[in-house]
Formats: sequence, structure tokens, C-alpha cells
Amino acid sequence: MTYNLLKGKKGIVFGALNEHSIAWHVAEKAHAEGAELLLSNMPVALRVGTLGILAEKLGTIVIPADATLIPDLENLFAKAMEYFGSPVDFILHSIAMSPNVRKGRKYDDIDYDNFHKTLDVSALSLHKMLQVAKKAGALNTGASVVTISYIASQRAMPGYGDMAEAKAMLESIVRSFGYIYGKEQQVRINAVMQSPVQTPATSVVPGMAAIIDHSALTAPLGNAGADDCANACMALFSDLTSKITMQTIFNDGGFSAMAQ
Repeated sequence: MTYNLLKGKKGIVFGALNEHSIAWHVAEKAHAEGAELLLSNMPVALRVGTLGILAEKLGTIVIPADATLIPDLENLFAKAMEYFGSPVDFILHSIAMSPNVRKGRKYDDIDYDNFHKTLDVSALSLHKMLQVAKKAGALNTGASVVTISYIASQRAMPGYGDMAEAKAMLESIVRSFGYIYGKEQQVRINAVMQSPVQTPATSVVPGMAAIIDHSALTAPLGNAGADDCANACMALFSDLTSKITMQTIFNDGGFSAMAQ
């Protein structure tokens, strides 16, 4: 069921790789709710993923950008405003990667160069995105920015490695930048604390299947899937949540409130 929540709005979705990506589901849902979109991901993602298929399905374009590189982001927002003919109304930041987790490095034996890369990709990319967008005037007054977090930002989660620090930093950026952007331009910035789901990013986390099973059994409503996350994003992108900002919204079926 659709409600035309985003009719007339324009947005950018970062991070879709294939149909298992949360960003993929968000893009499909936003399109169904009436939004005009463009898609972005790292150039390598266009070669190894199926983002072009999604773009064709939604009748839009892909602008490659490495969200850790300021020039890439400057080019992206300039082209986005040219494509839409105006600033945008919403952005999804769904970007996360840990070289240490991918290489099986345990938390007490991480490579610090990789740790810096984890923070840059998974957290600082949001700050860079917001800073570049603000300087470029790429967000309309009252626009909404949403990023995706995970409970390891606030709880010990063995196997999640240095991504826990990245998610904690991500949520701090939501609050700190959310205050500034909100005061100056009424731009809302929020994080969705999502249930564990199998995505390209989480597939490398050790014991992910067991984590998903445990969460599903513990949460009174069961796990929130990628479609549920997309629904939460639609609400946060829409005008219905015009006074919600700087928050981490728990979309986890109640798991976070349990003693576990």
C-alpha cells in the first residue's frame, strides 16, 4: 500500500548495491511513494553490483561517487541539482564497511590503518556528505537526511568489531550536525537503528545468522526486515515527521527494550 507520502519530493539514495541492500528497498519504496530519485554508490559498486538495473526500473540515473572524497561529493551534488533543477528534499546514507571485519581481524587485534578506513567510510562519510551539501546549498529548507545504524553502537556485540565505534560516531554526527543544520535551515537528520538483516555489508560479520536468529526470537514483534526499514525511512523523509530530528529511531521489533 502506498500513500503518496513523497509526492513532489526529490532525493538521493546512497548505498544500493543489489536487491539485498537496504538502500535498494528504500529507493523502490520512495519511488512508489511519488518521489523523484537519483542513485549513487562508489564506482566499484557499479561494476560488481546491479545498481544499473534498479536505475532502469525507477527511470533514473546513477552518479558514481566515493562518499569519502570531497571532490566526488561536490560533483555529485552539483550534478544532482542540475538533474532535478533544484536542491533535494531527502537523502539516504546507507554506507558501511570495515576492512578489519572483512579480513577476520578480531577486535583486540585490529589493524589501525583499517580502523581509520572503517570510520571514514562508515561514519565520517556522513559528515562529509552533510558538510558538502550545506556549502553547496544542495538541501531544501525542511529537508530530511536518514542514516542506518545498529545496536552495537550502544551495546557490546562480539563479532561486530570496529563497526561498533563507527556506528557510535555516526549517531554522534546525527546529533551534532542535526543541531546546526536544524537551527540554520530546518533540515532534519536522524538515524534508524535497524534489526540485523542479511545485506552485502553484514554478510561478512562472523555469526551473523545466529545474531539474526537470536534477535528474531527475543524481539516481541520479531525482526524488522529491509522493507520495514524502508517504511521507517518513508515516514522520516515525509512531512509527517517535520519535528523529529537528531534522533536514533529503534526499528527492531522491540529487541532493544528487552533484557535479552
